[in-house]
Amino acid sequence: MRNDSATMLRRQFRHMSRDLSTTLLLLAVPIVFLLLFVYVLGGTLGDGLGGQGGREAYVNYVTPGILLITVASAVQGTSIAVAVDMTSGIMDRFRTMAISRTSVLTGHVLGSVLQILCQLAIVLGVAVLVGFRPGATVPEWLATAGLLTATAFALVWLAVGMGLAARSVAAASNLPMPLTLLPFFGSGFVPTESMPAGLRWFAEHQPFTPIMETMRGLLLGTPIGDSGAVALGWCGAIGVAGYVWAKRNYNRDRSA
Repeated sequence: MRNDSATMLRRQFRHMSRDLSTTLLLLAVPIVFLLLFVYVLGGTLGDGLGGQGGREAYVNYVTPGILLITVASAVQGTSIAVAVDMTSGIMDRFRTMAISRTSVLTGHVLGSVLQILCQLAIVLGVAVLVGFRPGATVPEWLATAGLLTATAFALVWLAVGMGLAARSVAAASNLPMPLTLLPFFGSGFVPTESMPAGLRWFAEHQPFTPIMETMRGLLLGTPIGDSGAVALGWCGAIGVAGYVWAKRNYNRDRSA
């Protein structure tokens, strides 16, 4: 099984290297959002955060949300890649071969997670260039990296399920798009306290808000409260649901 998974992982890397345009497009989304909100809206939005305010305060506030958007937008590529394999018939071919059935999905998941971690490093570097100044210690950085990795694993499994469930590549590219919007309807760009009551309730109870609040607490020293436990709970729930959904879609008889 380990050798089969390693083979499928190498296959994913080859496919990614041949489709750099998709990778660059998905990487451009969070970077454009970062530059837009920091340089166009950051001065005004930052003044509403208290303290020194201004663009310097806002880039620190918005970066955790941008990092989560990086993960959410990148999984769109996972869904597309899985759908391409399904519609091209290669998945049916893999089922007839003497390889571990789970290795096919494992290759997609591991390849996507490693790609996402590289994209996160690039986006974080851009954030530092535009003024992001975290005060995290080494253990806090490691905890942040662990949380982002757990989030990536959870959303990638969900995207694999989407790609397997989609009937076309176009559908697979659209299904993960709501994930990119969730940080906007959470605490990604403004505090939830500034929202109307109904939207505030949704923002405080959707899965991405505790993840972003935990990252802010780790990187910037803001209060975390129970956000860390809630964030890990959401990651676990989404990951398990995505895994079960993906396995069921992969094993079902498509000839019926």
